[in-house]
Amino acid sequence: MPALPLILSFVAALALAPSLVAFLIDGEHLRENYRGAMLACPLGLLILAAALAALVPLALLSGLFELNTLDLVGMPLILGVAALGIADDVFAGSSRGWRGHGGAALKGSFSTGALKAFGTLGLALAWCAVTQEGVARFLLASLVIVLATNFFNLLDLRPGRSVKALVLVGIGCCLGAWSVESLFSLGLWVGPILVCGALDLRERGILGDSGSNVVGAVAGIWLVLVLDTTGLAIAAALLVLLTIFGELRSINSFVEGTPGLRHLDSIGRTVHRV
Repeated sequence: MPALPLILSFVAALALAPSLVAFLIDGEHLRENYRGAMLACPLGLLILAAALAALVPLALLSGLFELNTLDLVGMPLILGVAALGIADDVFAGSSRGWRGHGGAALKGSFSTGALKAFGTLGLALAWCAVTQEGVARFLLASLVIVLATNFFNLLDLRPGRSVKALVLVGIGCCLGAWSVESLFSLGLWVGPILVCGALDLRERGILGDSGSNVVGAVAGIWLVLVLDTTGLAIAAALLVLLTIFGELRSINSFVEGTPGLRHLDSIGRTVHRV
């Protein structure tokens, strides 16, 4: 029953989504989007809530009937990234980007962004230390996860963009491995991420750092599960270049100025007429 975590977490996210969006709105947990609209944030809470809700029946089935329903690949890492993202959503200051967070930390200011960066690095190193064999693979896998987590956060400037990028990564990984095993291994998280992506696209809310960082962590782990060491080196190099570009230039301007990317980026998005 390898698909059960994906199915149950997806259903849990569908069931929880209306009440969670209402909870965020009623509590005035809102953030201004790119159009100036105030939307419920962070939708990333839905990923965490749905995954943990689905974990209850999955654990019961596994424990009571000895069914192979639990695949907890990356769970400590992803839970940690989610917690760091929530802290950044709630307590973030004015600093943005690695340069901004690093500058704030050097000045002696406490930065939730710096906490998130160092915390993600620690979580990635710890997870890779116990799951990856060989020094090269350990270092490359850690780098890919950290950079993917940050890059997907940089991507999240328009509705649905980061989740679409994860879908493309997932399709590429499954086709490259000619197997959906990696999808099912991460199904507990992919299910609610897809629901959040739909809500994000329809502007029912904003992912927030707790959402986009989890999406990025899942993308990074997905790459680690599928790629060999050479593939990880290539992925790491690409992510380094994309991260540098994102810090120095506008990824959003690049996407919107490139016809193919602009079309892909707009698919499914709500059209607002003036």
